[in-house]
Amino acid sequence: MKRALVTGSAGFVGRHMEAELLRRGWVVDVCDIDDRAGGIDAHDVFRVHTLRYDLVVHCAARSPHRAAIDLQPGIMPYNVALDAAMFSWALRTRPYRVLYLSSSAAYPVGLQAGIVPYRLHEDDVVPDLRVTADLLDALGDAGKLAPDGTYGWTKLAGERMAAAAAAADLAVHVVRPFSGYGTDQGTDWPFGAFVDRARHREDPFTIWGSGHQVRDWIHIDDVVAGALAVVDADERRPVNLCTGRGTSMIELATMVCNAAGYTPVFEPRPEAPAGVAYRVGDPSRLNEIYRPRVALEQGVTRAILEGLPA
Repeated sequence: MKRALVTGSAGFVGRHMEAELLRRGWVVDVCDIDDRAGGIDAHDVFRVHTLRYDLVVHCAARSPHRAAIDLQPGIMPYNVALDAAMFSWALRTRPYRVLYLSSSAAYPVGLQAGIVPYRLHEDDVVPDLRVTADLLDALGDAGKLAPDGTYGWTKLAGERMAAAAAAADLAVHVVRPFSGYGTDQGTDWPFGAFVDRARHREDPFTIWGSGHQVRDWIHIDDVVAGALAVVDADERRPVNLCTGRGTSMIELATMVCNAAGYTPVFEPRPEAPAGVAYRVGDPSRLNEIYRPRVALEQGVTRAILEGLPA
């Protein structure tokens, strides 16, 4: 019987990953940061654990949400050290495969300014930048190659560690989730916050930023299934987990409130952390392996209905 380790199993992606692997018949061990998952701390696993796994799914990270990305730079050394500990341990214990959860935050912010609506391709991550000089000229001052905040730098560092581990003959798969969402998502993330506000029928309904910032929303079921499809296909190149469809925060809030059956006044908060203007992925590489199945409208309705009193 196949055995997997899921790190970050108390988090949104980790707990869904654990559930899907169990559904597929795997034996699953779990750990998290600060011993949140059954008292098992990932750092302890990486120091002393010697079991050889068929698959290690590394989801663990501290505070990977917008407020922390913009306001908590101190999470960067923690997350880099966590990734380094995992890869060092993996090189010692030699799991059959490692699935590393990177992030769309790794992409250059200059390509996400919204001046030119642009689908981010896997090769756009520095130093593999494939964008043309004409595109960078069109972006002008927005043509910055830095990733999104300290979290983006963390994931770039993690991907470099993944590449080094791969060069040492470890089978490593890297996926870059875009805006994952789902019914049980916490309120630190926009989708979870919007659903919570709609359930409480808040009016006015606050939206961080202008509300016009665009994201590529992908349901957690498709994040998990797409990531595991990358492993099953033995795809060693990074793969976007995305749909290619852009939806603004105001459009998402409207969907959520319509599903909840009320029409509030939307109140933008331009002073709040908002992130880049336009973050949409190119799903071409993913679609060679897997096509997302949950439409955004379906995911919104499911989240609202499952959270309402019977």
